[in-house]
Amino acid sequence: MTATGTPVEEQQEVFSPEDATSGLRRDMGRTALLFAGVGSIIGSGWLFGAFTAAGIAGPAAILSWAIGAVMIMLIGLTYAELGPMFPVSGGVARYPHYSFGSAASYVMGWITWLAAASVAPVEVEAALQYASNNIGGLAHISAAAGGNPVLTFPLGYVVAALFMAFFVFVNFCGIRWFARLNTPLVTWKLFVIVLVIVAFLVTKFRGANFSDFGGFNPGGVHGIFDAIATAGIVFSFLGFRQGIELAGETKNPSRNIPFAIIGSVVITAIVYILLQVAFIGAAPVGGKSGLAAVGWSKLTFANEFGPLAGIAQLIGLSWLATVLYVDAVVSPAGTGLVYTTVTARISHAMSRNRNVPSDFERTTTQGAPWVGLVLAFIVGLIFFLPFPGWQKLVEFITSATVLSFGAGPLVLVAMRRQMPDLKRKFRLPGGHIVPFLAFFSSNMIVYWAGWDTNWKLYLAIVLGLVLYGINAIFGRERLPRLDLRSATFLIPWIGGGCLLSYLGNYPEKSEQAGNLAVFGTSGVSLVWAALAILTMSAVSYVLAYRLRLPSERVAENIKGAAEVQYR
Repeated sequence: MTATGTPVEEQQEVFSPEDATSGLRRDMGRTALLFAGVGSIIGSGWLFGAFTAAGIAGPAAILSWAIGAVMIMLIGLTYAELGPMFPVSGGVARYPHYSFGSAASYVMGWITWLAAASVAPVEVEAALQYASNNIGGLAHISAAAGGNPVLTFPLGYVVAALFMAFFVFVNFCGIRWFARLNTPLVTWKLFVIVLVIVAFLVTKFRGANFSDFGGFNPGGVHGIFDAIATAGIVFSFLGFRQGIELAGETKNPSRNIPFAIIGSVVITAIVYILLQVAFIGAAPVGGKSGLAAVGWSKLTFANEFGPLAGIAQLIGLSWLATVLYVDAVVSPAGTGLVYTTVTARISHAMSRNRNVPSDFERTTTQGAPWVGLVLAFIVGLIFFLPFPGWQKLVEFITSATVLSFGAGPLVLVAMRRQMPDLKRKFRLPGGHIVPFLAFFSSNMIVYWAGWDTNWKLYLAIVLGLVLYGINAIFGRERLPRLDLRSATFLIPWIGGGCLLSYLGNYPEKSEQAGNLAVFGTSGVSLVWAALAILTMSAVSYVLAYRLRLPSERVAENIKGAAEVQYR
């Protein structure tokens, strides 16, 4: 018996796959779920991340990748325990509903959906940026965008819209077709990235690049941390979430979910670190724009749209450059396809939480949540307008996604007290240590993204609250209890995070942001900023733990999740 008086056996059958009512299908096996994670992780990040990170941190970018991987793994481990307990699609949005109620789940679900909806557009931008080297008119360098490439109008935007339409079409065919198409795409991605690593190491590897031109760490500690959030490093790992978001459509959740989450992060961390090593060793030294002339921070190529292909051409590997141009379309397209799938599942999950209209629960005969797919397409097109280039949209996605992941550790520790007898096929050891470190890591990553990025995220959260108010007016009969008391932890967490980001002004951009820059960017100030975020994290963590819903209310929410059943 549990604290609620409900037999453990009965609770364990809450998510039984034998009953069918939701229209979603359990058609993904272990390999398909792992490949969904790996395929989502290896998108556009690897095409630009090594170059961008080296420009910020120099050879120490290797440490940035390693630290980023550890931080993401801490977060992923919390979901590795939660996922098999509650194998429902859109889990990142649903889990807060179980432990903290509707108000908390809406805020976190909104942030999660917004982050996921913006990934397909950024992958399309990456594909078109590389393709513009051979197909003119798709992208151009914009002074207004800080000298970064952006889509052209109208050709670039029209082709981008066609990409988005393709993602939606594949998803309309159902999860089985998605899995069949995604597996060979991931195989191709892994093959190409390993090919690039080997080719760079064998053909042109200069060990002195790791010590010359400013030393191993020319950007200092600041550069290492800055690269984690803004160079696409954390962004490159965020695809591990597919093991959670597609949990309701895998055949053996208890085995497959931890395998997919942990396996995808480990595999890609090894690959990314090796790629960064290969890139640093192969980076050009001579010429007006080589390392000897400009150093790491201003390293450029004649081919500004594709840095890896640019190096391949410089070291005489034209055939590899051709392969990279092909992969620059395939890899981002594969990730965009995955995230289109996930975005629709998140809106489906939010509807199951009764936070958005019930129309989002409608599925096709193939099990595709079609209303969510249509909305993902429309919103994806809108994202092209304020974020027509890859770099700025990546920074926004990183902050939004990592912030949404922060709810996982809080749900984990709350659920251990709320449902202690619920069966756990994977149990994370160490008590509060790993969950708190995961929560603290998520808050640090958001802080490192900087106020110039984060103000857009916090403004989007306010917009979400306005939309919730509109839904409350016109959908009053459907709204659940808000459970505002249990959502109190959001005030110091999101409100405190916003304040610290504003005051910290990281990285230093006082002239643009016009704020106090209390913490600044010096090494000592970084320590004070970390202590402030540690304090904010501890207060939010303790509040969430102590103000969690009582076990009886959790049992009601979990029972409601039994409506999400499968065929």
